[in-house]
Amino acid sequence: MYRLAICDDNQTDAAYLRALLERWAVSADIAMKIESFPSAEAFLFRYEEDKSFDLLLLDIEMGQMSGVELARRIRQHNRLVQIIFITGYMEYIAEGYDVEALHYLLKPVTEEKLRAVLDRAAQRIESREKALCLSVSGATMRIPLREIRYLEVQRNYVTVHGQEAWTVKKTLNELEEELDESFCRIGRSFVVNLHYVRKITRTQVILKDGGELPLSRKFYEEMNRAMIHYF
Repeated sequence: MYRLAICDDNQTDAAYLRALLERWAVSADIAMKIESFPSAEAFLFRYEEDKSFDLLLLDIEMGQMSGVELARRIRQHNRLVQIIFITGYMEYIAEGYDVEALHYLLKPVTEEKLRAVLDRAAQRIESREKALCLSVSGATMRIPLREIRYLEVQRNYVTVHGQEAWTVKKTLNELEEELDESFCRIGRSFVVNLHYVRKITRTQVILKDGGELPLSRKFYEEMNRAMIHYF
């Protein structure tokens, strides 16, 4: 069962979103529990008791605390929950990117656009526990995909960079088959997890931890498309 929260100080808008979510759940054959909150503070009070939410739909313009500030607080301890912003103003898009929002929907929200975003959210929720199984020094290591920052070819080996670095005798193509849509090839020797990308230039991919990876000219356009689709 998916757990969703709607945080909106407009009861009419919140009820409308709930109706759309319920119709989507029926059509997608997904069990879902929805909770609604009239303010960011009300949600935080609930969140302190129970952090097992899968998806948050946050209005940006609320009372004392905005949806963006709420998302920042959540992201301090939770990188997995999917966040969708709902608002009437375009200027918040950059802030949505800063807190790794899945998408940004302008009011009035259409059912068609919301369904497309919810489909993506469901895919991410289902895939977030997928893992890469590696044979290292005679032992099998299970590395969650969400922990992998990038993969790097080194001669006849590939090093998987995550919380640690694991090197295996496989081709990059073989390992790519086990990855999901959050990964993108950026050259003959590198595949990067888009979740960890902070900036793209013509020649480099800059990671959130400050790391820099070379970006092949051949893959520049593909990388940009992947980022737009992913975020």
